[in-house]
Amino acid sequence: MSMSRAMGWKAAVAVAAIGTAFGVSTRSAGAAEKLKVLIVEGQNNHAWKATTPLLKAELEKSGRFAATVATTPPSKAPASAWESFRPAFKSYDVVLTNYNGDPWPAPIRKELEEFVAGGGGLVVMHAANNAFADWPAYNEMIGLGWRDPGFGDRITIDDAGQVVRTPKGQGPGSGHGPRHAYTVVVRKADHPIVKGLPHEWTHATDELYHGQRGPAKDMEVLASAYSDKAKGGTGTNEPMLWTVPFGKGRVVTNVMGHTAGDDLVAIESPDFRALIVRSAEWAATGAVTLPPPADFPTAAK
Repeated sequence: MSMSRAMGWKAAVAVAAIGTAFGVSTRSAGAAEKLKVLIVEGQNNHAWKATTPLLKAELEKSGRFAATVATTPPSKAPASAWESFRPAFKSYDVVLTNYNGDPWPAPIRKELEEFVAGGGGLVVMHAANNAFADWPAYNEMIGLGWRDPGFGDRITIDDAGQVVRTPKGQGPGSGHGPRHAYTVVVRKADHPIVKGLPHEWTHATDELYHGQRGPAKDMEVLASAYSDKAKGGTGTNEPMLWTVPFGKGRVVTNVMGHTAGDDLVAIESPDFRALIVRSAEWAATGAVTLPPPADFPTAAK
C-alpha cells in the first residue's frame, strides 16, 4: 500500500475520532439520504479495537453512510451485563459484524433474525463467520462458517468456474495456511458488488480461508481464490466473497481481512476497503452506486 493511501485512511480515522470526541453528529446536510450502518464489535480473536475505527471511517468517507458502533460486553461477562446491550438493529439499514466471541442472548439473536428477514442487510467480515456455531439462523444467513467437516456442506469452484458442493463429513474442515498475497477471481461479473472491478486482482498479504462449512442455501459466490497446497491450502478455488438471501434481506460474507496486533495490511488494502463499502450498500439497498476506486488493484499490482 502506498504512503498516500495509508495517510488518506489515517486522516479519515482522525477526523472521525475528533467528531466523536467533541460530540459532532455524523448527520449533516443531506444526511437524510445516507444509509444507516451499525458496526457491531466488542469481542474478537482479531484486532477489533483497531479495525472498527478504520471501517467506520471508510464507510463515512464514501459519503453514502452514517455509521454507529455498538460494543458488546467483554468476554465472559455476567448475564446482567448483557441486559443493557440492545443494538436496536431495526433502526438501521445494514449491520456490519466485526464480532467473534461469546454467544448473544436469545432476544438479541431474535432481533437480528427479524431485522434481516424483514429486509435488512448484514455484512459479515472475516472472523465474524467463525461465531455462533450453535445459532441455526446465523448459520443460514452466513451460508458457510468456520466449522468442522461434519457441520455441513463445503462449497468450492472448479477450474471451469462451476460450483462444487462437497457433502458434510467429506473433505477438509476449516483452516488456512500461512498468510500470503493471492489472486482473487470474480465469478459473477454482473453482480452489483463486483461489477466494474477487474476480473482478477492481487489481494494483499492475508489469510486464505479454506474448508468453510454450512448449509450454503441459495449461496452465490462472487469471488474466489486458489488455495495453493504449497501454501498450506487445499489445491482448489475457495470462496472469498459471497451472498445469501435470508427472508427479504441480503447477507454478504467476506472472509478476507485478517488482522493481528498492529498488522492491518489486509484491511487497509484498497480492494478490501472497496468491497466492504460496496457490500454494505448492496446489502442495504440491492444496488451499488459507488464507482470502483481508482486505486483498486489489478492482477499485475
